[in-house]
Amino acid sequence: MKIFLKAAAAGVIMCAAPAMAQRDFSQVEIKTTEVAEGIYMLEGAGGNIGLSVGEDGAFVIDDQFAPLSEKILAAIAEVTDKPVEFVLNTHHHGDHTGGNEAFGATGAHIVAHDNVRKRMASGGRTDFGETPPAPEAALPVVTFSHTATFHWNGDEIFVFHPGSAHTDGDAIIHFKNANVLHMGDILFAGQFPFIDLHGGGGIDGFIAALEKTAAIADENVRIIPGHGPLSTKADLEASIAMLKDVRTRIQAQIDAGQSEDEAAQADPLGDLKEPWGTGFIDAERMTRIVYRSLKADG
Repeated sequence: MKIFLKAAAAGVIMCAAPAMAQRDFSQVEIKTTEVAEGIYMLEGAGGNIGLSVGEDGAFVIDDQFAPLSEKILAAIAEVTDKPVEFVLNTHHHGDHTGGNEAFGATGAHIVAHDNVRKRMASGGRTDFGETPPAPEAALPVVTFSHTATFHWNGDEIFVFHPGSAHTDGDAIIHFKNANVLHMGDILFAGQFPFIDLHGGGGIDGFIAALEKTAAIADENVRIIPGHGPLSTKADLEASIAMLKDVRTRIQAQIDAGQSEDEAAQADPLGDLKEPWGTGFIDAERMTRIVYRSLKADG
């Protein structure tokens, strides 16, 4: 275990981007919550991590920011003495893929949708500025277009691409035997979601992805969201209802001929600010994202 933790530390140094170097991660602690037997949710900074442990080795979903890799690996070592064999990225954003290089240095195989590798390799525009191309060592080495299945740690881990939703490379992971879902950023639990229009996402695809997931979820399912607390099917259905309502409101403004600024100034989501607008995306930003998405599709 000490060997691969040292390798991870070296990987952190190599893959810490200048922007991340300016952010202080020293106070971040990794919280580990058991979701089902052998399955955990890890919280730190960035997207929630999924972890399956067992005789086959550790299977990790997302890996947050590069400077946290050593802490994440240490948290994994607390629940298993097996190495990490696979890291599956739910999409290309840096708070879900930042640890790829460090995990790869330990021998883990990085897996993602085809478009995740493409976007990481090319870099590009985001709502937060330009993202440079990722180093070769951080790129997924196994990619898929529609579905993939891992027969691992006594479970059937079904991975599917629901279509363009949060981005154009999203993956949802279903631990069928354990009845656990990891939804990446297709679920911001109890919050307005971030829909990355520059990354190929859109409001209609986002709603459709939530509905596809709800169709395979029963009342006992446990859901690891990309952001927010451990969730249930009721939480998933609440997000669907909220987003359909938001879409209807913004479409009405577009149909009335309002510009984006006019729509935002009208504060159409004002009554949804509590609780939905208290997270990463506030009501005005949600209005603008959905407006732009609907105009692009129209």
